Amino acid sequence: MSQISNLLEHWPQLRCVLFDLDGTVADTATDLSMPINAMRIERGMDPLPLSELRPYASAGARGLLGKGLGVKPTDADFDSLKDDFLRRYEQGMCEHTHLFDGISELFDELDERQIPWGIVSNKVERYVRPICEHLGISERSRCLIGGDTTGHPKPHPRPLLLAAELAGASPNNCIYLGDDRRDIEAARAAGMGAIACGYGYCGDEDPPSAWGADRVVEFPRDLLR
Repeated sequence: MSQISNLLEHWPQLRCVLFDLDGTVADTATDLSMPINAMRIERGMDPLPLSELRPYASAGARGLLGKGLGVKPTDADFDSLKDDFLRRYEQGMCEHTHLFDGISELFDELDERQIPWGIVSNKVERYVRPICEHLGISERSRCLIGGDTTGHPKPHPRPLLLAAELAGASPNNCIYLGDDRRDIEAARAAGMGAIACGYGYCGDEDPPSAWGADRVVEFPRDLLR
């Protein structure tokens, strides 16, 4: 049985599938870790292995600065460090980023079934668009929503509601897939089905099984089983 047939068994009313970007569709952890390690080296600190930084990738600059430099958003120098991190990231954000195995085939099958799909990320839109172009999915995706597109990043439901509107689907006929608790909270707030991607970065202290998703999948190729 195909992936989409499995999905339609669970959600027969399915009209749209929406995806988080980092840790769900694309493995961006290497490109995200390189700026923070460069900043550590400049300060006389040893670089951290990717395995230590990877769980913080979905939290973006906030999470990586916290892990790599021990700074919090309330610290006086956080904004300047964040600007430095983002400047470095933007210069190399497509060097190692790639689709997870199985995601391209999933998109192919959604297209074949004429089920629209889209990307809803907390990255700012000016990063989302070139990354999706690099991945070869920007023209196929029904929408590319960033954390600043609506002025309300996840877990606020507005980005997901806008994505459903652009895809021409009712929220209750959509599902959203993500690797962070905020993704599941956003899907619930928008009235959508929710799938937690346990293969992603999953930086929350609680495991994905505790986030309240309809399903948890551990491998991209098994997303819809």
